[in-house]
Amino acid sequence: MSTSAYSRDGLLPLLTAERLGSYSRATSGSTEDVFALYEWNMRACASVVELTSMVEVLVRNALDRELRAWSAARAGGVSWFDIAPLDARGLADVAKARGRATRQGRRPEVHGRVIAELTLGFWRYLVESRYLTALWVPSTHRAFPDGPGDLRDRQQQVAFALQQLNYVRNRAAHHEPVHARDLRRDRRLALDLAGWIAEDAREWITDVSSLSNVIAQRPSTAVER
Repeated sequence: MSTSAYSRDGLLPLLTAERLGSYSRATSGSTEDVFALYEWNMRACASVVELTSMVEVLVRNALDRELRAWSAARAGGVSWFDIAPLDARGLADVAKARGRATRQGRRPEVHGRVIAELTLGFWRYLVESRYLTALWVPSTHRAFPDGPGDLRDRQQQVAFALQQLNYVRNRAAHHEPVHARDLRRDRRLALDLAGWIAEDAREWITDVSSLSNVIAQRPSTAVER
């Protein structure tokens, strides 16, 4: 228990009853229990961001590798940014990323900088069924060589995992409640996704991610969902 001089009751109006509502409903409602769960949720959010950041880098690099190979086979030295049959949203995302990477044209475009500017949401949509015949079958399925053998099944499972991880990452990054979510499932999805890319990737996340330890520290006063 903290020995600091601050008053938790004094913090209540600063954090607002609306923000603390889900924590109150998930506990006895006492100030001590509410803050225990709120502070745990902060640690869980940090751990979720850590986990999803690891997955994001693995996924984007794997997908980019395959798209570069696909582009080279189709158009030689032309970037896949310029020939991938993206929808309006995808094209806008790439344009924004290129703008940020080049500081709106004030410095040369470097491929890796553009990749780093593309969000997890972009990669999540890139593996959706809308691109099944245009990109998944001829190219991007190879980013997950150890995934399910059936390409349609692989696409569905990869898309589901990325959708869920993108959702929970966004909640965590915006300091929203994740205490009622099945974070164990999110961790399993992350490990599955990494393992479909390479077993070393799965083992790395297993070794480094703090989420399982944070889950084990969930306050006993909180109601399990």
